[in-house]
Amino acid sequence: MSVQILFLPDEVTVEAEVGEPLLQVAKRAGVTIPTGCLMGSCHACEVEIDGEETICSCISGVPAGKEQISVNIYVDPTW
Repeated sequence: MSVQILFLPDEVTVEAEVGEPLLQVAKRAGVTIPTGCLMGSCHACEVEIDGEETICSCISGVPAGKEQISVNIYVDPTW
């Protein structure tokens, strides 16, 4: 199943498959998500999904159950 991903704040849209690694989708779309450990421990890659929940994009795939999601990339000033 295909999901339309909208990366904010740059408003870049790309199609992705359910379960596809979110970092891979972002890279394919030309969007940079900051990373650190790549294991979900440091939270440098944390993004907000649909303005509701935050996830570590390095260990998360495109979620099922929606035709479209927005991924808000914000930069933690600590990093």
